[in-house]
Amino acid sequence: MIKRTMIATGVALAITTTLTANIALAEEETSFMDELEISGELKNESAVFTKSGQTIGQATSTTDTTTNNSSGDLYKSENTARFFINGDVGEEGSSFHAELNLRYDTEGTDGYKGAKSYSQHDLLRELYVDTEVGNEDNPISIRAGKQQVVWGTADGMKLLDVINPTDYREMAQNTMEDSRIPVWMLNAETDLERGGNLQFVLSQSESNKISGLGNNSATQSTSSLGGAITVAATAFSGHGNGDSGQSFLMKGVDSITGKVNGFLNIAPAMGAVAQAFDRGAQTKDWNGNGSENGSGGGALAVADTATGEDGTYRYVSLRGYTKASVADFATNLQTGSNQSIGFKGFCDNVNTGAGCLANIVNNQMAPNAMNFGANNGNGQNLLATQTDAEWSSNLNAPTQMFHYMPDATFATFDAFVSMKSKYLVDHNSDPILATRFKGETENGLNYSFNISHGNDANPYVDMHWEDNSGNKLTETRSEAIDVNNGNKVYVTSNLIADGNVTTFSNVGGATVIGGDGAQSGLGATTLNGTATDVATLVFTEKTDKITNIGTAFDTSVETESLGAVVLRGEFLYQKDVRSPILTRKASNGVDLNHGFLVSSLQMEKGDRFKYVLGADVTVLTNMMVSAQFIQDRNLDYVDVGNSGSTDWKYTADAATMHLTNGLQKAEENKEFYSFFMSKPFGAEQQHRWNNIFMFEENGGKWNRADVEYSFSDEIIGSAEYNKYWGDENTQFGQMEKSSNFQLGLKYIF
Repeated sequence: MIKRTMIATGVALAITTTLTANIALAEEETSFMDELEISGELKNESAVFTKSGQTIGQATSTTDTTTNNSSGDLYKSENTARFFINGDVGEEGSSFHAELNLRYDTEGTDGYKGAKSYSQHDLLRELYVDTEVGNEDNPISIRAGKQQVVWGTADGMKLLDVINPTDYREMAQNTMEDSRIPVWMLNAETDLERGGNLQFVLSQSESNKISGLGNNSATQSTSSLGGAITVAATAFSGHGNGDSGQSFLMKGVDSITGKVNGFLNIAPAMGAVAQAFDRGAQTKDWNGNGSENGSGGGALAVADTATGEDGTYRYVSLRGYTKASVADFATNLQTGSNQSIGFKGFCDNVNTGAGCLANIVNNQMAPNAMNFGANNGNGQNLLATQTDAEWSSNLNAPTQMFHYMPDATFATFDAFVSMKSKYLVDHNSDPILATRFKGETENGLNYSFNISHGNDANPYVDMHWEDNSGNKLTETRSEAIDVNNGNKVYVTSNLIADGNVTTFSNVGGATVIGGDGAQSGLGATTLNGTATDVATLVFTEKTDKITNIGTAFDTSVETESLGAVVLRGEFLYQKDVRSPILTRKASNGVDLNHGFLVSSLQMEKGDRFKYVLGADVTVLTNMMVSAQFIQDRNLDYVDVGNSGSTDWKYTADAATMHLTNGLQKAEENKEFYSFFMSKPFGAEQQHRWNNIFMFEENGGKWNRADVEYSFSDEIIGSAEYNKYWGDENTQFGQMEKSSNFQLGLKYIF
């Protein structure tokens, strides 16, 4: 933040110095205000859905199938007033420009109704001074202030255009000029004596704006999400996703901060359910009735063979289930002498009084059941009602939280008892340094080379564990145990701080009832107390430095049939870009199957190569037609093993990975195709229609058709139709329910 402030302050100082100097040089008879030119536009833009359904992030529970929007429902009613102020400063050729952007959207979510800093709706959108210094024959042009620097010419996407961040909260529906976010920078360029142009940029670092990320997206909620989930004396009310009402929330983001499928909210839900299991292991029934020892034991009570009390029941926490796995419980397997006495599987008949997943998760407990408050199915996606057969068939294509951890023992879940989660934003504010050289050959080939170093505009989210004191905890596997004549298997995980194993009892806040000397240290609190030392799963949004090296070309080729054809291309090499690497199964047991939430999902650095090849041609007198091929190649793609192996590690798709698609694997090479047409019409060619169609190799599609109609020089109307369709697990296909129609009216003055 300090570095960011220093850049902004330095640029502001440069502006002030330039203005002061040039005003002082102005002749006395020249009024500064006389040089001002003020123009602007007033605009209303309203949009409605064209498809009925529920957009990503709208659900409040796993069973929520409500139609939250209908065709024709208003989702945007935006009124804007933009003012452009230009003026000369003195008589030395300097000038300044300012743009103010006043906005109010009656349909916007909280935090996005009015102006928002460092977004496409920033109140002070631009403010800069243009001046020249140096040799009159070969001056250096300097632009200092809040501005845009545009590199590259690709349609419908950004490749070399890496200096300014982009507001993607409406996907790519807005023009690049409108969605690009101006930032404070020093921009200098000069023509070289031997030909060509050299440009240097020192820019403030800001991130892209993506629905579901940022401070507004995952703040702690003061109210419950459909009702707080209460287990004994422990309650949580999830996190409020500030962007949950946005139409363009992507699945990859929803898997982080979403109310239903986001790990940020699943984590405390798991803590609530784990405590329910813990009570079932310690008590005779769900309301705490029972004796300390005896044949009546708890619904999940276990025999303590370790102390020689085989056949009796004790008040033990989930640590007693050293070998009992989630899959064992779900399928009602009763293997192991002391592991599954109370296991009842899915328990489709909710009146059996058994301790089963369906009862615990869906709050359909037997008489004298403990109070969960609201239905624990409130979007926590822990387990939906299903059969044993459905469970078994879904293990290789998980869609729910427990599916991902079939090999995790309940000893592992002891670490989650009463656990919490929180979301932090910690962006690197170091500036971006960039330079570009562009030139032209004698035969009309335009080319450029550019390099930049600074923060990747795309933020990523890192996860780690902390204790109550803020000490970082690390996941590690436990010792393997002998389950069958020397056949040793991994059974659970530990959390370690400063090299010392922190036991589940004081990390997870597990509760105990009485207990003897051997059991007294297992829990942090009494049954009706509040856990005082619980683990927190911390989500930190970060930006990381990358290096961009790019080149571009364009040239015109004369053809007999099509006339002049413009051929163009952009190429970009990116070093140290973060991508999600998921370890689903691993031979050492440190994977998601065994409950390693942090270690199994890492954002790792890797290199990428991207390019665009395009051709533009004019047909039918004045209709411009453009076609493009775009490819994104992951040079450090990971794909080890497969779903059926003991080692399965892969690069996940950051945009679409989700509980509903098994945290899907990314493609090594991702291809897009685009086709663009634009044509003026009218007696004076004063109107224009445009159409862009883009599709992904794996089935996602987007088409935008728009028209501008000039009623006069001052009044312009517009209409726009955006349709998304295709595979729901693609970048465009996931937005099908966000297809929309927009009308706009603009007055220019």
